[in-house]
Amino acid sequence: MKTQRLTVGQAVVSFLANQYSERDGVERRFVPGVFGIFGHGNVAGLGQGLQQAGERMRFYLARNEQAMVHLAAAYAKMANRLATLACTTSIGPGATNMLTAAAGATINRLPVLLLPGDIFSTRRVAPVLQQLESPQSQDISVNDAFRPISRYWDRIYRPAQLVTSLLEALRVLTSPADTGAVTLAIPQDVQAEAFDFPAELFGRRVWHVRRAVPEPETLRAAVAQIRSAKRPLLVAGGGVLYSDATAALRAFAAATGIPVGETMAGKGALDYDDPLALGAIGATGTPGANIMAREADLVIGIGTRYSDFTTASKTAFQDPGVRFVNVNVSEFDAFKHAALPVVADARVALDALRGALDGWQVAPAYRERAARFNRDWDAEVQKHYDRGHSPLPSQGEVIGAVNTFARPQDVVVCAAGSLPGDLHKLWRTRDPKGYHLEYGYSCMGYEVAGGVGVKMAAPERDVYVMVGDGSWLMMSSDLVTALQEGIKITVVLIDNGGFGSIGNLSTSVGSDAFGTKYRSRGADGQLSGERVRVDFAANARSLGAHVVACSTIADLRHGLAEARAQTRATVLTIETDPAAGVPGYESWWDVPPAEVSEMDKVKAARRAYEEAVRKERWFL
Repeated sequence: MKTQRLTVGQAVVSFLANQYSERDGVERRFVPGVFGIFGHGNVAGLGQGLQQAGERMRFYLARNEQAMVHLAAAYAKMANRLATLACTTSIGPGATNMLTAAAGATINRLPVLLLPGDIFSTRRVAPVLQQLESPQSQDISVNDAFRPISRYWDRIYRPAQLVTSLLEALRVLTSPADTGAVTLAIPQDVQAEAFDFPAELFGRRVWHVRRAVPEPETLRAAVAQIRSAKRPLLVAGGGVLYSDATAALRAFAAATGIPVGETMAGKGALDYDDPLALGAIGATGTPGANIMAREADLVIGIGTRYSDFTTASKTAFQDPGVRFVNVNVSEFDAFKHAALPVVADARVALDALRGALDGWQVAPAYRERAARFNRDWDAEVQKHYDRGHSPLPSQGEVIGAVNTFARPQDVVVCAAGSLPGDLHKLWRTRDPKGYHLEYGYSCMGYEVAGGVGVKMAAPERDVYVMVGDGSWLMMSSDLVTALQEGIKITVVLIDNGGFGSIGNLSTSVGSDAFGTKYRSRGADGQLSGERVRVDFAANARSLGAHVVACSTIADLRHGLAEARAQTRATVLTIETDPAAGVPGYESWWDVPPAEVSEMDKVKAARRAYEEAVRKERWFL
């Protein structure tokens, strides 16, 4: 057998440089680059391998390990999971800093490859700097924390183990059903060790991304259920976008007249002005989507995992005899809600269902009702856009200004706070990839890094990152990475004086926004004093961004035009009124207030909760 003598670090890089994904006959590099921050655990191994590889495997320098995994996940999401980026760190805090974002990648079913260094395999010099010692076992390090949040995990004690582990890692990363974070922990002595690897390992390898075909018997059963339904509703999840099934969904809806509600991950599955587009569904949904969900006798879930926001904490679907048909590449998700499981690719299944239902449609009045909800909601959105709130603008007006200015192909990026709920309701989607929300984990700090990842995956699009002051203060440092790499994004930084989303939630459960406002210590010993002011414009300017400080919506519109003319990352800052929010519509979310309390507001909130929670359902 022909061999090639390389260090383990060099072998990892050489292998990744020749991996490709293929779907529908289109091939692309699966791992075109590696983000990293070097320490003693990877500088002489993977670091040296990347230096030697040069442009065969481009290296990107990040500023925060969590951020670089967010960036890789955003890249993978924008690429419909057909490509991703790898991330390498040293052992210790560099590795554990990746845990939060790794959990987000797995929760969101997004492929990211994590390559943390690890403690010495020889154990001779243990304990080394940053080593976690355990009295129960010497076979443990901080990297074991990745085990429960990784879809595949391995520690490479000997170079020969790398041969099979790399192949397994790519199998999982390219699997539509099993993908998520993949962790290969490689001890720092092993990274620098040489081995005669099979040369075939480094040849060009193409991973075919399958389109699973529905089982004929199950498909026939699904068709029968749809034909017998009077009030069917389709819930479009992220799987519709990942499988490039938006055209198939549009054709299916038009042929059958079945209206469509969209999850956070599925928003953009239909254009906002499609007559059958009900918009957002669930806890952050529109009136039409939630009313039709409440009355639906059949729910057809396409590529959704039915999070509590989608189901309004199991209160969204109230028809006593409601049934579910779930189309999903994951058997685990397809079986949820005691559904008829159609384990298949979304595009293939939608085309098959449309063909089998040829000539069948919902009643004309039902189709028209959905169209009326669509028109009414668009008018409601415009009211929020034109609210004219003063003296500070509302967040809805800021969203309206950005949405109106952006082109159809441009992308809005967000993750946490009150913005996702308002964006889910108010953003008018005109392109399947124009709405990019990380809401499976809703991780504060994702926004700036995610925006960089989106722009790397789609350089032809303008990217608008919308972020609250809380998330910005948690993690904005990878704006410097964007500037270093010449990656242009536009950040709209909204200052509402604290954690606005949780502040509103705290108020709703009777706790008066406790611990959520940026205020100094008051005379009462609580955080009730003067507001803590942060000069966000100066903060962003210090990182090297072009900055426009805005006071009004008119200023923001001018700033957006100025940002479009820029060649580098731009940050627009604007203060909003946190009390001028977008209400909920026909929905609920289960957040239990304290069962006993001395506070009257909490007692009242608990009474209302106990009434509302009775609507929660088991689907058995």
